[in-house]
Amino acid sequence: MSTTIEWIAQELNCPAKGNQRLEIHGAESVLKAGPHDITFVGDELNLKRLKSSNAGAVIVDKRLEESFQKAYEAAPFASLTIVDAQAAFIKILQKLRPPRLLPEIGISPRADISDQATLGENCHIYPQVTICPGVRIGNNCRIYPGVYIGDNCVIGDDVTIHANAVLYPDVKIANRVLIHASAVLGCDGFGYRFENGHYIKIPHLGSVRIDDDVEIGAGTTIDRGMIGATVIGEGTKIDNQVMIAHNCEIGKHNAFASQVGFAGSIITGDYVRCAGQVGIADHVHIGDRATLGARAGVHRDIPPGEIHIGTPAAPEKEQRKIVMSLRKVPEMRKQLRELENQVMQLAQQLEELQKQESDQS
Repeated sequence: MSTTIEWIAQELNCPAKGNQRLEIHGAESVLKAGPHDITFVGDELNLKRLKSSNAGAVIVDKRLEESFQKAYEAAPFASLTIVDAQAAFIKILQKLRPPRLLPEIGISPRADISDQATLGENCHIYPQVTICPGVRIGNNCRIYPGVYIGDNCVIGDDVTIHANAVLYPDVKIANRVLIHASAVLGCDGFGYRFENGHYIKIPHLGSVRIDDDVEIGAGTTIDRGMIGATVIGEGTKIDNQVMIAHNCEIGKHNAFASQVGFAGSIITGDYVRCAGQVGIADHVHIGDRATLGARAGVHRDIPPGEIHIGTPAAPEKEQRKIVMSLRKVPEMRKQLRELENQVMQLAQQLEELQKQESDQS
């Protein structure tokens, strides 16, 4: 699809400068955009990068308007200024790259669906899907090939489950949940007792509950509770290859990047954020709006609103001081060697003076 700057300005309801008839064929990032691409600038870094850009047009965040005008008074590209440049860019990107229309296949005869399962209206069940007895699925759901849904699972309305995901028995999924390929929900937790030199498996007889508007990434695993439910709160977004162990209770609107690992019985508040490869020990509580930096190793409770980084995780300011101190270690070692040499020289001089005094006496 292609369009013009004039059409984009009308679509965004914002003013445009430059060539109104310029045809836009695509949308790209600042440094990858070509003469017929549109890009956007939402921060100072990309505003500077714009000097090296070949973009035909740029959407500029309103708060950067003054800086943009000073830097690019005679800009070689068309420009549009709007309050939220990123949101505007996403809107135009979706116009330029419309979503692929999915086939309305209904219920495939090649799906294995129990007579004791209940399906809502307007569902699309692809080949090689297995739906076991007692399963209840709501309206407008789309379940892709290879998905396995175990006994007595409950799935709400407008749920999408991508290929080869597995739901063990008794998993409960609310409305508008998106589960990506090869995610596994409801498998046994990692729990054993050590008796007489052997590991004895602890039965996990709880379940998993996923609340409204949750997204679960590809290859992510969420274990069932030992007694009660492992819970993922409303609006939480989980990246690929995340591990959430048994009996965790994740609050609302959390966001976890790839390879985060939660041990058992962790509780998080609302709006908690974890960067990539964060690891959290069992029974830890993470307060509302806390943030954990990449690779943080958490062994104790995190108060609400705090940012913790490092291993073991500590408040950001404290850890930055430690990191800065560590960077000075080579210089400090050099200084220490110099001091050692000076002390040795002084000791030799003192020894010589003492010997001279002894000879004189």
